[in-house]
Amino acid sequence: MVDTSNPTPREAFDMLLDGNQRFVAGSPEHPNQDAARRAEVVLAQKPFAVLFGCSDSRLAAEIIFDRGLGDLFVVRTAGHVAGPEVLGSIEYGIGVLGAPLVVVLGHEGCGAVAAARSSVEDGTSGSGYVRDVIERVTPSVLAARAAGRTEDADFIAEQVRHTVDLLLERSRVLAEAVEAGRLAVVGLSYRLADGTARLITARGLDEAPAGSAG
Repeated sequence: MVDTSNPTPREAFDMLLDGNQRFVAGSPEHPNQDAARRAEVVLAQKPFAVLFGCSDSRLAAEIIFDRGLGDLFVVRTAGHVAGPEVLGSIEYGIGVLGAPLVVVLGHEGCGAVAAARSSVEDGTSGSGYVRDVIERVTPSVLAARAAGRTEDADFIAEQVRHTVDLLLERSRVLAEAVEAGRLAVVGLSYRLADGTARLITARGLDEAPAGSAG
């Protein structure tokens, strides 16, 4: 029996995948979404995962993972690009709130990745601060191209891997927690058509969970 109030990194990830499987099957349980739960989390929160995902409107974390109030500490930016405020938010989620899992969530059809590809391939770029987002995604596009990868899924996966690496390289808090076995950092790619979340990369998990097949 999983202690949902204090899960291990692996148990937290399995809980997340279980919720995604319910969503995909069309049988969500909508846990922790009632008045009792609302009252329970008034004074404190103890999310079991920090979810850092793309801002895309089709990527609502609590829906696609069938969770409720107080379950997920969610941080979202276009293309899940990470600056100091993102790193600080994620560190707060694990250091202060005690979450044992960080999930980087990318998805097919990502506009930020598509814009970065266009910038590399034909020189187009966005205006204003959109250009900054494109520039932060561009290294992933270049890495995928250098490896001979050409499919949309390849570019999405590379951006997910890049983000996971960046979090662990830039945040000593995250890296030390993974090394100590208190935290796992994983990358998922979400499929818009069928709702599945596919495992791309994992740090701090002993093995891939059964429900992670692509």
